[in-house]
Amino acid sequence: MLRSLFVKDFAIIDGADVNFAPGLTVLTGETGAGKSLLVDALMLLAGGRGDAGVVRHGAERAEMSAEFDLRALPQARAWLREQELDDEEQLRLRRVVRNDGSSRAWLNDRPVSLSVLREAAGFLVEIHGQHEHQALLSRKHQLALLDAFAQHPDRIDDVTRAARRIADLDRGIAELAGAEKGDPDRLDYLRFQHQELKKHALTGESYARLVDDHRRLAHAATLLQGSQQLIDALDSDDEHSATSLLAHSATDARKLVQLDPVLAPVAELLESAGIQLVEAINELERYRSAQDLDPERYGELDAQLAKLHELSRKHRVPAQELGLRLDELADEIDRLQHAGEKIDVLRREREVAVADYARAAKALSESRRFAATTLATRVTGLLRELAIAGAFEIQIEAADEQAFPQSGRDAVEFVVSPNPGQPGRPLRKIASGGELARVSLAIEVAAIGSDDVPVMVFDEVDSGIGGATAEVVGRKLRELGSTRQVLCVTHLAQVAAQGHQHLAVRKSVQDGQTRTAIDALDAKPRIDEIARMLGGVEITTATRSAAKEMIAAAR
Repeated sequence: MLRSLFVKDFAIIDGADVNFAPGLTVLTGETGAGKSLLVDALMLLAGGRGDAGVVRHGAERAEMSAEFDLRALPQARAWLREQELDDEEQLRLRRVVRNDGSSRAWLNDRPVSLSVLREAAGFLVEIHGQHEHQALLSRKHQLALLDAFAQHPDRIDDVTRAARRIADLDRGIAELAGAEKGDPDRLDYLRFQHQELKKHALTGESYARLVDDHRRLAHAATLLQGSQQLIDALDSDDEHSATSLLAHSATDARKLVQLDPVLAPVAELLESAGIQLVEAINELERYRSAQDLDPERYGELDAQLAKLHELSRKHRVPAQELGLRLDELADEIDRLQHAGEKIDVLRREREVAVADYARAAKALSESRRFAATTLATRVTGLLRELAIAGAFEIQIEAADEQAFPQSGRDAVEFVVSPNPGQPGRPLRKIASGGELARVSLAIEVAAIGSDDVPVMVFDEVDSGIGGATAEVVGRKLRELGSTRQVLCVTHLAQVAAQGHQHLAVRKSVQDGQTRTAIDALDAKPRIDEIARMLGGVEITTATRSAAKEMIAAAR
């Protein structure tokens, strides 16, 4: 849900910090007070277009931010983790628009592009009304809503899986067909390369041993001389050799132990050092005996390394990876030699996959058509309650049977006939913003529980209605607010009385500057606001009493 919204220097709002509650939040105020500005701010936070016109006069930039609670949105949290933008169970959107028209966006305090901002907002909010950001106008969204209403994820998965299988097979067939029609000399060339590598290539481990042996033989003389010098220094007839000095020191230490046993550990350490020194000398002597100055062997290894480095440059891979390149050549040769046979196998597999897709797409289409009839009936009934006497229809057209889209072969269009006897028109072509908002409300109420977008915003949903219809609209919004958070900009008392939270927007002039403030209303101020909406500027006892009754009736 939306926890808070902060706006600064946005249009006529110099500063506003609003906290939101669950359920239905209504925004009221006199015409021109700036009720829709909060909706506009949310639209910008959802990735909408911004320009210098949104910046308050005299300010350098407009700033807005919103914080959302994601505890009930596992898909949003998963997406944030994938994007490495997660921050526990919350999401902060922030946007700045400068007075030169440029803008920047942040998500959880990390800079992001507007496309990423839009994708994130798609998990959070839907805006309906007289605005460009209307998800229901998108045929893709309409299809997604119908699928959510139908609750058939298994059938969608079957179609998606079959479509991906066909795509994989088509890529494999295309690659093999290209290989089969390619250069006829390429196979001979690959065979030559394979034979050459087979003769010389080593595994990574074998190559490492070769390098070690080559290095050792290259420095054999130095190693022999150095090891002998060490032996001479450690063990010689000279009384100053390490073995002699250590032996004398151990003897002297034992004599001192007889005088003071506390020195026993020192004597033991010296004796142990003497033993280890003898072992080191023995190891040096064995190493020296094993060394052999073999110029011929060194030459062989040097030539082998030179050949491997030549092959490394030729194949553009490190010398230690020539063995892997050998395997790659073997696979490519096998693919070219048996391309025709493999194409036949893949084509037979494709026929099976196409049949699987056809069955899955048919089952999905049947489920969609059944769900479409049910949803259309519900929406039509709700439209009549909302003073739209026409009908709602979901048209489903079959797509090209030669195509295999992952979403199935259905093209969906939401169609509305606002008045009886008039032909239906696509939802995206409805001219009236208020009418469109009511249709959107009807669809969302009919499909309650089908999608998981937590915040819905309706701007001027009650435009052009009043009386009993307005009360119905208010009740439907409150009903929708029982399953998600709903924000509604309204000028009708019947709708405002249904709110769980009431925000009043007021405009004033201070020091020659127009300012807008937003107040959360408790019991008495709320009664006065609804009374004002009922009776105008002057609030009477009658309008106040009527306001109390309307609020009480909504509970």
